[in-house]
Amino acid sequence: MFNKVIIMGYLTRNIDLKYLPSGSALANMGLASNRRYKKQDGSQGEEVCFVDVKLFGRAAEVANQYLRKGSKVLIEGRLTLESWTDQSGTKKSKHTITAESMQMLDSKSESNPDTVSNGSDASQVVATVNIDSILDEEMPF
Repeated sequence: MFNKVIIMGYLTRNIDLKYLPSGSALANMGLASNRRYKKQDGSQGEEVCFVDVKLFGRAAEVANQYLRKGSKVLIEGRLTLESWTDQSGTKKSKHTITAESMQMLDSKSESNPDTVSNGSDASQVVATVNIDSILDEEMPF
């Protein structure tokens, strides 16, 4: 089987960083990716895709440090289905992307103007996640 997602977009909110019982970091983020197209009548149309992304380990900590709402990122990962029962007893589910790698596409000064530059550009930072190093029972879903 093959399950691979590559998406580029902008963060819809700031990173929500948590730590699993094992001490491994988990970052939850919202991503919006838009597509512009020409309709049959010649007018411009636009559709926006909103998706939740989970990032683990050091990459989650790097994302929390450098990314803010509006930051542009490229995510590679796999599609996962999360299921739960809400307070009223209704079963719900949604698809999310479990990231395997992330590339920040903004410069450091654009994504966080308060950060002092150390001569490196955040667009050069690529954080790779090794999902296999996290045990299944540690994942919160």
